[in-house]
Amino acid sequence: MIRIGLVGAGAIGSRIARLIDGGGLPAHLVALHDLDGPKGERLLRALKTPPPFSTLPEVVEAADLVVEAASQQALRDLFPLVVEGGKDILVLSVGALLDLEAWLERARERGCRVHIPSGAIAGLDGLESALRGKVTTVRLVSRKPVRALRGSPYVVNRKIRLEELTEETVIFEGSAREACRAFPATANVAATLSLSGIGADQTFVAVHAVPEGNCNRHEIEVRGDFGMMRIVVENVPAPDNPRTSMLAALSAEAALIRICGGEKE
Repeated sequence: MIRIGLVGAGAIGSRIARLIDGGGLPAHLVALHDLDGPKGERLLRALKTPPPFSTLPEVVEAADLVVEAASQQALRDLFPLVVEGGKDILVLSVGALLDLEAWLERARERGCRVHIPSGAIAGLDGLESALRGKVTTVRLVSRKPVRALRGSPYVVNRKIRLEELTEETVIFEGSAREACRAFPATANVAATLSLSGIGADQTFVAVHAVPEGNCNRHEIEVRGDFGMMRIVVENVPAPDNPRTSMLAALSAEAALIRICGGEKE
């Protein structure tokens, strides 16, 4: 029975907590942390077998596997504790890993497994195969509803008036590393693609704001010795968080099921 410590009581964290609490996995939820104490307490009250509400060090100490479903800043605080504790981790705020490269190397040295789900995209197996040869180009174009971009640092700092847009508009072009800093709450696709591919500084990202959009559309183009492949995924937002794609939530569940060795019969 795997002991799981959960950090984050939001849309995906709540789904994961309910999945474990429902008894469908050979796992036991042993600790929960969220910066928003009342939110964490509400989730605990909804569980049949609630774990204690814990500090980050307590989560790491209690768990075999830590599941991060909170934010990039939470992962920056959590990841060193996990590595120094010699524990494994499932990371959902993947963008923060681009700032934790030294700790990723430390994790490899200590034998800590860092699990990254495919998230809101598909085709990472094809990219992995392509990397057996030379890959020259990885491009990501993300089209997002305006409501999913509100409050992003890039939008706020540049005073982009999203509410005044009347048609699809390119609001960002740059590297995956730059995209993750510009849109920390919505750029995990860019981070996952770059970590699986040719790197954060070589992966090109464009973000389009779509005023009447109701889905997150990701178009990935990869070119190399193998030829060219293009993957298009259209994700509906998770019902309780427009910044999260439904597929990302399902991907987190699928990754946890795989880590735990499958669902119970």
